[in-house]
Amino acid sequence: MTKKSHVLIVEDEKKLASLLADYLAMSEYETSCLHDGLGVEPWLCEHHTDVILLDLMLPSKNGIEICKSIRQTSQVPIIMVTAKVEEIDRLLGLEIGADDYICKPFSPKEVVARVKALLRRSKTASSSADISLPFILDADRMVMAIEQQAIALTSVEFQMLSLLSSEPDRIFSRDQLMNSCYTDHRIVSDRTIDSHIKKLRKKMAVIGNENWIQSVYGVGYKLVV
Repeated sequence: MTKKSHVLIVEDEKKLASLLADYLAMSEYETSCLHDGLGVEPWLCEHHTDVILLDLMLPSKNGIEICKSIRQTSQVPIIMVTAKVEEIDRLLGLEIGADDYICKPFSPKEVVARVKALLRRSKTASSSADISLPFILDADRMVMAIEQQAIALTSVEFQMLSLLSSEPDRIFSRDQLMNSCYTDHRIVSDRTIDSHIKKLRKKMAVIGNENWIQSVYGVGYKLVV
């Protein structure tokens, strides 16, 4: 029997949290609900989840602080939920380490679709078996590894690097990279893609070479190894 994926809902509006849990349950997901920011990290120390729906505005500790803290030890996929329009640019840049965002008010069906898309990106990205590559992509741990060194990637970074690694030296446009990471066809600006690439290069520089990902002016990016 296939194990159901688990979604942790962190939302202080209890009725909304219950509604989301019901919709996710109808799509065969297991769920847990927390209503206070301080309880998130202790809960994660004791339990496993496959996705976190994390509200931005929470009592005691806000979603941005929680997300940053989680990213110090875990790469679990995180979808930020916000009603603050002025925060969208900040979340779009994903400076806090989130993998996706959704704005209130929203349809519960849209949330379920986002969860499905994020899990699909995380689970179907296969480990690279191309021996010509100087690194290995481990989809189970969401890491890029070289010999005994490994560095954690976000699901978006992992998906981008997986696409670039699938055909080294091929130029992938920003639209292709965007579509590989955002399967819900939302509009994402070029600067968001560039921001992801910049962060990915910094991570690759720690254990390898940041110049493996090269820019092709006016077109996109390619992996050169």
